[in-house]
Amino acid sequence: MDIALFLDFDGTLTEIAPRPDAVQVAPGLVQTLERLRDRLGGALAIVTGRPVSVIDGFLAPSRLDAAGLHGVERRIGGTLSGASAEDHPELRRQVERLQAMSRPLANVLIEDKGASVAVHWRLASATDAERAEDLVREVADTLGGAYRLQLGKAVGEIVPALATKAHAIRAFMEQPPYAGRRPVFFGDDRTDEIAFASVGEDGGVAVRVGDGDTLASRRLLDPAAVRALLREWGERGAIDPEALPPA
Repeated sequence: MDIALFLDFDGTLTEIAPRPDAVQVAPGLVQTLERLRDRLGGALAIVTGRPVSVIDGFLAPSRLDAAGLHGVERRIGGTLSGASAEDHPELRRQVERLQAMSRPLANVLIEDKGASVAVHWRLASATDAERAEDLVREVADTLGGAYRLQLGKAVGEIVPALATKAHAIRAFMEQPPYAGRRPVFFGDDRTDEIAFASVGEDGGVAVRVGDGDTLASRRLLDPAAVRALLREWGERGAIDPEALPPA
């Protein structure tokens, strides 16, 4: 099967960490991804809410094709395109507001990504977590239709309205070496469900990592299971996403 493989990062390739900067990349993962990319003729990309530069740091020295910030950034064949922080002046003002208003909330983290912003409350008390979610909702409402709020696992992220992993994957599928292949996307969070739906509509296979209701057709238990599968595929095992357990 000629597939184009798209992989989320946090919660899919790596286990979720209490803080975004505390993620650990499993030994051998970079080599596995490079082998599999070569086996797929280059048709492998990371699709993530992280900036591309941050993914490069985690997966150094490799520089895989990637869509960052839910598609605001996109790198294919070594060429990076997309918006910068300077293209979002109103968002920049609201990031400063978020930082100021969240200071009384213990263990609430504001992750400034330039063209988007995430509010994390995984380590916060239940009361402060609720306040953090209310805060990010309020700021998203203030920004209006040019941006949207997407809620994930103990995180709320404000991103440009047209930035979705679905759009990013479809953009990749218009260019070689992805064009003409069948899209396969692995993700783990509510933020991935839009892409699960679009991949299914486009005749591809969506794989949910972990539990929970999903629009994906297939499921794997956890990131360790994903890494084991990718290692098998990279070492010339049969690449057949249809053989994975149903969701």
